[in-house]
Amino acid sequence: MTLQAPPAPRNAQGRMRRVGVEIEFAGLPPRDTALVVRELFGGELNAVSPHRLQVENTRWGEFVIELDTQYAHPDRRVLDDSAALDSEWAHHQHQLRAEFHQKTRELIGDMVTGLVPTEIICPPVPWSELETLDLLFDALREHGAKGTDASLLYGFGLHLNPEIASPAADDIRALLQAYLLLAPWLRDDIKVDITREVLPHANPFPRDYALKVLAADYRPPLTELIDDYLHDNPTRNRELDMLPLFAHLCPEHPHALLHSGLTKPRPTFHYRLPNAQLSQPGWGAVTEWNRWVEVEKLAADRQALGERSAAYIADHSRPFYRRWADRLRRLWHRR
Repeated sequence: MTLQAPPAPRNAQGRMRRVGVEIEFAGLPPRDTALVVRELFGGELNAVSPHRLQVENTRWGEFVIELDTQYAHPDRRVLDDSAALDSEWAHHQHQLRAEFHQKTRELIGDMVTGLVPTEIICPPVPWSELETLDLLFDALREHGAKGTDASLLYGFGLHLNPEIASPAADDIRALLQAYLLLAPWLRDDIKVDITREVLPHANPFPRDYALKVLAADYRPPLTELIDDYLHDNPTRNRELDMLPLFAHLCPEHPHALLHSGLTKPRPTFHYRLPNAQLSQPGWGAVTEWNRWVEVEKLAADRQALGERSAAYIADHSRPFYRRWADRLRRLWHRR
């Protein structure tokens, strides 16, 4: 598949935009996965804990490979708790607690290996080098990694974190509008797995929020854009999670979600919709990036964006029974 260029290849500083990639899968434990990553991209292996490893100093930076559950990993708050260590006996007790905690978490990880997915968190990669990153997906297949469609019990996803081209409120609003318009097409083209549809991690946006944002006169400053988003989407579980970006752009915003330990501020969109389709030869980050680029293309074409927004609002202003009748006719013709 040919890699598609975005309308804005470079960021506001003139550097090639980068993309963070995260993928979940089964069938390959973290250590074996880390060895695959090191074989492909070089670097040094660092075992942070038995079920969390890093491959450091690759061409792009640090890969993190881990079991995707917090209970398999030591809690730094427990390990670093040095309160009241004012005697040798207190220090000894702390050491015993820390060792017991580490052993317990290691045992939990051993027990759930094969039941919870392995996750790879890739370093930010220039979008122009995603074809090279896709070598990883081919290697995972060859080593027995299983994606979403390998079992009805799997709800594994691939997340993209495309770096923003511009921090301007109008540009971010246009991207959000384009996503709201293309979300149904994306879900249909990806064929989002039924297990992932049931799970809450990539829920669609509420219709009322879409109607608000797509209105012709919706041109808010950044703070109002963030406030509106948080009012209608007080959750991390959206197919396009804007919280990391908003936490980066407005670090002084008081909303608790923007300061949660699970929200990592960064200048990226957090796109959570794609399945992890490792059973499909040729599938990888390039496939999902090309779909994402369609969103950016629509956002860049302000005339088309305005026309499609107006059409969306007109369609959703009709009685629901007429809209459902049209959808049924389209489904029938598609069959």
